[in-house]
Amino acid sequence: MEDPSRPTLVDVARAAGVSRATVDRVVNGRPNVRPGTVARVRAAMAKLSYRPDPLAAGLARRARRRFCFILPSGRNAFMADLAGEIGAMSDWLDRNRAVIDCRKVDVFDPVALAAAIDAVERSASGAAIVALDHPLVRAAIDRLVADGVEVVTLVSDAPTSRRAQFVGIDNSAAGRTAGLLVGRFLGGRAGSVGILVGSLALRDHMERCFGFSQLIGRDHPHLTILPIVETRDDDALAEAAASQMIAERADLVALYNAGAGNAGVAAALAAAASEARLVFVGHELTPASRAELLGGRFDAVIAQNAGHEVRSAARRLLASAAGEALIDEQERIRIDIFVRENLPESAG
Repeated sequence: MEDPSRPTLVDVARAAGVSRATVDRVVNGRPNVRPGTVARVRAAMAKLSYRPDPLAAGLARRARRRFCFILPSGRNAFMADLAGEIGAMSDWLDRNRAVIDCRKVDVFDPVALAAAIDAVERSASGAAIVALDHPLVRAAIDRLVADGVEVVTLVSDAPTSRRAQFVGIDNSAAGRTAGLLVGRFLGGRAGSVGILVGSLALRDHMERCFGFSQLIGRDHPHLTILPIVETRDDDALAEAAASQMIAERADLVALYNAGAGNAGVAAALAAAASEARLVFVGHELTPASRAELLGGRFDAVIAQNAGHEVRSAARRLLASAAGEALIDEQERIRIDIFVRENLPESAG
């Protein structure tokens, strides 16, 4: 029977002015707790003569860990793939005594995304968040970490937040790769190049644009990059933006889409009456981009493996919760380049 006079984690948390989850992290030596907070918790433990219960610790190790994944709402096909891959991990998660609560929110809305982060239960063992690099979102991540919840960012980063790790590709390198491909496909043709993004507040989109512009400016001075257009990863907005560029710029020779909305760009290209074919490079191997590669309307797609990303995020959170180490090289997300001739077998 439990000794009612024996101090508990809740007692220590109340005395230290922190959450129970933070006390648990300090007791078990887990990372991402500020030194001042650690000192406060240890002082409260000493004052209350708190001693960890070995039996309770053993039960905790066998308990089912709960993780929260926050993904974008909407019809982004790649994000739908991420959600599908989370569902496909259920057996593996069950074997590892873990479960993932997948939530969706409009990540283009910093207020909504920050509210979703604040709503994550502080009893969670960790969270993976497709982040918007915005002050409200960074502050919400910092609050969650301060309350003892491990956070990794997924696909899109908030690097100055207190998140523990970013799980995704090197997006600047992906943008430079896109620039190299556009330049090679154009073969010396001069003219203007249009760029579409979901949002420049999404770190992955911004970094891709930076890398693309860096490569084009360095190696292809005969090309002029047009002002970047934000489309919120919406097919209709992407179609309208691409159509406007095609109609207004007689010297347009290429389009680069750093975000989603490729189906909309494909519709604009199909409707274009241009003697000189436009070069197009985009991101993510979705059913729409696969079809356009096969049909010859898209030249190349730069991709990242959705399954690898969500599994890596889950492995990192599990390892942190258990105080175990991972091999970083095995968790590195690689940049894939697909053209018509090297498409993998379709899953559908």
